[in-house]
Amino acid sequence: MKKTALFLALSACMTTAALAQHSDKELQEDIQRHRAMAAAHEGAAKCLETKKDEKVCMAELQAACRGLAIGKYCGMKHAH
Repeated sequence: MKKTALFLALSACMTTAALAQHSDKELQEDIQRHRAMAAAHEGAAKCLETKKDEKVCMAELQAACRGLAIGKYCGMKHAH
């Protein structure tokens, strides 16, 4: 739980700094990208809930995130 709170606090700080550097158009594009990444992660969660193989769900996540984020985890990686 402490790691989550720390992550959120750091994310808020980085987001605030990033917002100050973007034009309105760039900000709107970032908002759309974050919403698309969130939707892709929600889709991955729903996939896992159906008891599909994790590899299948990861492949779907990677396809949904193509062009949105860096790395095979759609801009987010967590520990297992």
